[in-house]
Formats: sequence, structure tokens, C-alpha cells
Amino acid sequence: MLVSFLKSKGKFGMKRIAVFTLLVALSVACSLPAKAQHMSVAESARQSRKADKKQRKMNRKAAKKQQKATKKYEKAQRKAAKKANHRAKRTS
Repeated sequence: MLVSFLKSKGKFGMKRIAVFTLLVALSVACSLPAKAQHMSVAESARQSRKADKKQRKMNRKAAKKQQKATKKYEKAQRKAAKKANHRAKRTS
């Protein structure tokens, strides 16, 4: 029945694609291990620690990037002030 439905043409073209997509989705869902659905407390705690560690790492990276940008801005400000001071001395 399914084979004859898949072989049909014309107005059933979109239905054929939908059925094929549904079959692919079901095959992927069935291939997932059952263990992934039932996590133990220890596994959950380990994943939580891992996620916390990743978050801390991202926070440190963002803080370092912010600090670098601040230093760059301050350096540009000092350079601009020095340049303005130098110009002021030359004109007077």
C-alpha cells in the first residue's frame, strides 16, 4: 500500500515528501538510545557541573575581552590627550 502510494504522481507529490520526511524522523527517533531518556542522579549532577564549568569559562572569556577593550580605549584616550597637549604646546 505504501509503495503504491509513493509511486503515485500528480497531486500526491507533496504527500509523498511528507510521508518520506515522517519516516526519516521516526527512524531517527527510534534509533536514540533509551538510556538518554532516563538519566541517573549522578549523570545529571555531572552534566550540571559540566554546564557550570562551561558557563564560568564563557564568563571569564567575556570579562577578559571586556578588560582588553577597556585597556585599548584608555590607551587611545591617553594617546589623543598627549597629541592634543603636544599641539597646544606647539601653537603657543
